[in-house]
Amino acid sequence: MGVIENRFGPNIIVTTVDKAINWARKCSLWPLGFGLACCAIEMISTGASRYDLARFGMEVFRASPRQADLMIIAGTVTKKIAPRLRLLYEQMPEKKYVVAMGGCAIAGGPFYDSYSVVKRVDLIVPVDVYIPGCAPRPEALLHGLLKLREKIDRETIARKGN
Repeated sequence: MGVIENRFGPNIIVTTVDKAINWARKCSLWPLGFGLACCAIEMISTGASRYDLARFGMEVFRASPRQADLMIIAGTVTKKIAPRLRLLYEQMPEKKYVVAMGGCAIAGGPFYDSYSVVKRVDLIVPVDVYIPGCAPRPEALLHGLLKLREKIDRETIARKGN
């Protein structure tokens, strides 16, 4: 038992700033749906009632990057759409996260040798979680989002080296 425990009443919670901020971030991620191909169907079905993203605070897919803090890239990224993807990423407010969903977003998929396909989406935007598959099932997306929540939980707002 810590020194502080049982010192305050039952309505007082003692925590750190990191834990409070990370709890708020991970429980209210607002995704920007960037569905480009068949993986988008699986992403959409994850938001339906059977898989229920609402229990994680992600039920509203935002249409504007200025209201989103999570970009889910679902599908094949072509060289023509890559600058727009980067622009949307830059318009998202900080602290922002990116999930690459499907073999096409991660490594070009079956279109790897095509002249018009970006080989890896992490060359365009930094990716936090990769979800492999063609097309990954909704359970895989849920697992990836839970891994992202674990990553957010370990973050700190303190700057190193100051």
